[in-house]
Amino acid sequence: MVTAAASGAVEVNGLAHAFGPLRVIERLDLSVGSGEVLGVVGPSGCGKSTLLELISGLRAPQTGAIEVGGAGSATERLARCTYMPQRDLLLPWLAAIDNAAMALRNRGASRLEARRLAHPLFERFGLAGFERSRPAELSGGMRQRIAFLRTLLAGKPVLLLDEPFASLDAITRAEMQEWLAEALAAESRTVILVTHDVEEALYLSDRVTVLSARPASAVAELAAPQHRALPRLGAVTSEGFTSARERALEALSGAAR
Repeated sequence: MVTAAASGAVEVNGLAHAFGPLRVIERLDLSVGSGEVLGVVGPSGCGKSTLLELISGLRAPQTGAIEVGGAGSATERLARCTYMPQRDLLLPWLAAIDNAAMALRNRGASRLEARRLAHPLFERFGLAGFERSRPAELSGGMRQRIAFLRTLLAGKPVLLLDEPFASLDAITRAEMQEWLAEALAAESRTVILVTHDVEEALYLSDRVTVLSARPASAVAELAAPQHRALPRLGAVTSEGFTSARERALEALSGAAR
């Protein structure tokens, strides 16, 4: 079984993909070191979600090569990646702890054992007391936390996060960004975060890659100006962050043309 301690380096070389005549990705190269957080931003419809599906092994690339932890086949990549989509997809009839522990149950753990392994994360990530709550009893931010715990408990070294906070209001989204920054500081995983929010990408990532309009290729790369574990308000209002955001927005504006 692949564990979170396994190498999570991701290499994408010469990637191209199309759906029939529609070219979605073209000449894309990415390199993500083990334990690094890469943010990916780009215009709507440029192929960001498709990129995550290709990396995870859910789709086969038409051109180019993808390796995760040195493994190139779709089956091996899927064994090393876990994919968190935009919607939380919690099962309404299950308690929060059982939703979080679903990956453990799928690997053969009993319900008692799965709950035992999931329980410490509820306290660590501010969800203590809500283990037996149903999804309908939880706020949007809490549901996203449960979905993220489910992603962590899959035990894979690479986390692919596809607009994880897109459905939240602005205040809750800012709170969840700070929460995720702390969670990523506590958990050593390789992360590729796809988002439309430049500020979110710069705050949560070590590096940010800007993609062009479809067909996507990388047009800019920026180092994050602050370590992602710093309090959000201080980070996003710093002079270095403001300058990096302006450069990212300029690159994104050019990419959308």
